Amino acid sequence: MLEKNTESVETKQPTILSYVNDLPNLLSLSGLACTVLAIYFSITGLYAAAMIGMVWAVAFDWADGLVARKLKGRTPTDAKFGGQLDVLIDIVSYGVTPAILLLSYGKFAPLFLIGAFIMVAAAAIRLSYFSTYGLAGGTKYTGLALDNNSLILVSVFLLQWVVSHDIFIIILYTSGVGLAILNVSEIKTPKLSGNPRNVYLLGAYTLGITVIYGLQL
Repeated sequence: MLEKNTESVETKQPTILSYVNDLPNLLSLSGLACTVLAIYFSITGLYAAAMIGMVWAVAFDWADGLVARKLKGRTPTDAKFGGQLDVLIDIVSYGVTPAILLLSYGKFAPLFLIGAFIMVAAAAIRLSYFSTYGLAGGTKYTGLALDNNSLILVSVFLLQWVVSHDIFIIILYTSGVGLAILNVSEIKTPKLSGNPRNVYLLGAYTLGITVIYGLQL
């Protein structure tokens, strides 16, 4: 009888796709969609559209965290699933996508494989480290947070219109590798996503980048 009662109170494991109904996860997946578009447009050489995809991926990434913190009724399991989803999307958005951008702009020359590997490896190492040890409290991160990679690179890419192609390739390569080094460094950088003022700044930045690159399409 006791065994029967125990079985009746056991919680049924949710289905895989049940988590898609969670609004923060939907926002995360929207960011992933922007990332896939950024990868596609990088490969096809439509870099202005790729920049728009990259900056909107960051906007959705910030949005899912804000909504998750304010949404009531989410269980610890919901939060854990969302955290895992974020990590997997981050490696694609902030590691793989910039690396493909670099490879594409470098015409997929073998030399650019080195920079691309450094960028993806740094993102993977950083995410693995903080998945293991968690984020420290306070207002500072150790190393440069990965979302900054995309925010900085979309601005760096504006230089392609004011310098020669050969010089810009060097700038892009150096920027990508430099950001990767900062990602795994021990420097202290401010947490941007948790500050309401920075959310408005990101919104303005996203719209500005969208307009600037949209005019080039």
